[in-house]
Amino acid sequence: MKTLKSSLILNGAGLMFAAPVELTVKPSDKKGIRFYIEDGMVEAKVENVVSTEHCVILADVESGAKHKIALVEHFMAACAIRGIDALDVYFSSQGFEMPIFDGSSKVWVEEFDKIGYVGESDEIEPLSSVVSFQRDNSSIVIMPSKTETTITYSVNFNHPDLKQRWVNFNKDNINEIIEARTFGYLKDLERFQAAGYSKGVTIENTVGLTEDGYTTSLRSEFEPAKHKILDIIGDLYLTGYNPLKLKANILVKEAGHAYHVECAKALKKTLNK
Repeated sequence: MKTLKSSLILNGAGLMFAAPVELTVKPSDKKGIRFYIEDGMVEAKVENVVSTEHCVILADVESGAKHKIALVEHFMAACAIRGIDALDVYFSSQGFEMPIFDGSSKVWVEEFDKIGYVGESDEIEPLSSVVSFQRDNSSIVIMPSKTETTITYSVNFNHPDLKQRWVNFNKDNINEIIEARTFGYLKDLERFQAAGYSKGVTIENTVGLTEDGYTTSLRSEFEPAKHKILDIIGDLYLTGYNPLKLKANILVKEAGHAYHVECAKALKKTLNK
């Protein structure tokens, strides 16, 4: 197992509700990633996903879903990228959202690296058969590979830079994926906030898509599309198997959290056989 050398205390605010959050991330000698809030515990596993509408929300399903943890995808992606497979996360505040920080996994990875690591990630059996998911115009195919995992993701947004756009993940551009921020259409922001969501959106943590550009400078070319790769890394890690250690080629066309999670369920069944 691989965990942190020592505990880490972080403060921030959530993206959806902007509630202040204080977390203590602690090393663990037990495999898995767990979130503790009030008197409850929520495991980071795909069976505990209860919503993907605005972000991935987990709940203690077996205990009646009394406790929820929202926006876990960027944190889970950071854990996957650094190979962490044993952690306990304690909420010291009443908020149930993971902090958004800068909208990517960059802060998580930097803070993990400052603390350092102990142990080695558990080895997993490489994928031996194809896993696929298809619905409407969306599809996800995960194929065995003889080398390291690669991810190719296609988006088709109503934006001149992001129509029929393909982006890739490999070991050479991993930092561009880590720092790719969440995004959304600027024209939708007022409507979402009127409905009680997206209250924590700022120009620093979200790339706003305008009719022909962006509300902020991009960190790398096609950054919003690269954020989709970050999302699927975090979502697939809810299987309990690090997707970056599978030795797989992952091809995704016009998907999102809901379809990532459905594919994760199919992947977990395949890996558990």
